[in-house]
Amino acid sequence: MDIRNATPEDARDLALLINLAGEGMPAYLWQDMTQGSETPLDAGARRAARTEGGFSYTHARVCSDAGRVLGMLLSYRLPDPCEIGDIAQYPELIQPLVTLEAQVPGSWYINAIATHENCRGQGVARRLMADAAHQARENHCTLMSLIVASENHAAIQLYASIGFSSIHTLPVVPYPGGLHGGEWVLMTKTVDVAEGLGLTP
Repeated sequence: MDIRNATPEDARDLALLINLAGEGMPAYLWQDMTQGSETPLDAGARRAARTEGGFSYTHARVCSDAGRVLGMLLSYRLPDPCEIGDIAQYPELIQPLVTLEAQVPGSWYINAIATHENCRGQGVARRLMADAAHQARENHCTLMSLIVASENHAAIQLYASIGFSSIHTLPVVPYPGGLHGGEWVLMTKTVDVAEGLGLTP
């Protein structure tokens, strides 16, 4: 297995994987973004192939084996200050996510991480999370952040095992096809930038 930057050719995999990570929310939102005969997944792949926006291949790293994508992680540095303006301008179901993101300005934000279902149990997620920590250090971020559903116990257990802890929660806004209710949990982890620069013993 190796980890590399995503390319426009990975757009279909990225759309599939971010929809897994987002528990169906991306596809639900993509329904309003389709063009012509596109399916929601087609719209997602088109958006992933762009160079602009948070959901872009330019922010993604993929774990692959023999040319086959096993999983992906989408991450970037949040602006500081993180000004969201009028929260009502966002779709209701993502308002709590945007509000939580604003609590961690300047952090290295893991927007999404997912592994194809038939590739789980091989350590893909841990490899991608370690790679994200390396990216955070390279970008001089002292904090990593992510948001996960409180009912996604396996993911929370993974994140806690590598040093993430919960700092804020907001209720999940229900949507058709949503896998979890409960709350969105904002988790963070401190990053030792000096370690990445080779300055620690």
